[in-house]
Amino acid sequence: MDKNDLIFVTGGSGFLAINLIRYLRERGFKRIRTLDIAPFDYPEADEIDHVLGDVRDKAAVAKCMEGAKWVVHTAAALPLYSEADILSTEIQGCANVLDAARDAGVERVVNISSTAVYGVPKHHPLYETDTLVGVGPYGLGKINAEIKCHEARERGQVVSIIRPKSFIGPERLGVFALFYDWAYTGHGFPMIGSGRNRYQLMDVEDLCDAIFACLTVEDPAVANDTYNIGAKDFTTMKEDYQAVLDRAGHGKKIHGMPAGLLIRILRVLEKLHLSPLYPWVYETACEDSFVSIEKAEKRLGFNPKFSNKDALVRNYDWYVAHLKDFQGKSGISHRVPWKQGLLAVAKHFF
Repeated sequence: MDKNDLIFVTGGSGFLAINLIRYLRERGFKRIRTLDIAPFDYPEADEIDHVLGDVRDKAAVAKCMEGAKWVVHTAAALPLYSEADILSTEIQGCANVLDAARDAGVERVVNISSTAVYGVPKHHPLYETDTLVGVGPYGLGKINAEIKCHEARERGQVVSIIRPKSFIGPERLGVFALFYDWAYTGHGFPMIGSGRNRYQLMDVEDLCDAIFACLTVEDPAVANDTYNIGAKDFTTMKEDYQAVLDRAGHGKKIHGMPAGLLIRILRVLEKLHLSPLYPWVYETACEDSFVSIEKAEKRLGFNPKFSNKDALVRNYDWYVAHLKDFQGKSGISHRVPWKQGLLAVAKHFF
């Protein structure tokens, strides 16, 4: 991989993309182009060729693809977006990227999928060969985007599919900002269910390692495959999340709560638009959720550096250090805190 090659990153203003851009720049890659509907307002703005546009715009994608040798497709509409936006962004956006990459002679494409493609599984760990079951528009959109990737492979393109667990790290806010706010202000935190379930996360730097491996692995056949990615070291949700409360230093604890009752309450709040959590989060938070990363370890040499606890604490430290930058802001992307809704009142009981 020549460090003078142009790398095109879709969704370039997002949490994953900025971490990937910084990761690549630290390794000497300077020619990076991005496309996003949001402005690129990071300190690196003058060093990046950022194009303001929509991945669903075929002409815009084709224009950005000119001269690119490597493509990382991170653009996505998260589950809080409308169903129409999710499906069109996931499916048509991915198709546009793959078509433009083929026409431009791009050597490799890395598509960021999700473990949401497995639905609500009945066994663990999950393997890449397990049946895909879309739950909700986001899961369905990711599955159909993967179908587009398989079609591109049949046309001779080299397309990596990465299915990461929920990833956190610098710049990640979203639903995690709710938890960090409670920890920082000296509150305990309620957990749906007992908290004894194992729920794998991962650090965004480990995800960047996996993406880089797909771009640089010598054998194209190894890159032209599908990989689960996640932390190797994780315990229970209660133990892992307690590490953040311990870091906050107020002596507070994670409190397990009856899952059935909390889920029913959150369903009502969600219908009233008073909950910051979407169904995929609160319906599965009390269940086991982890994947096998053995295939990525063997074929890509993937070796995650961060445990769940490491990733959560590192993200919390970044949150505290940058709190003044996003106070008073909210939205539906990972880059800003999600509104707490009625849960802002509930925190006073913890």
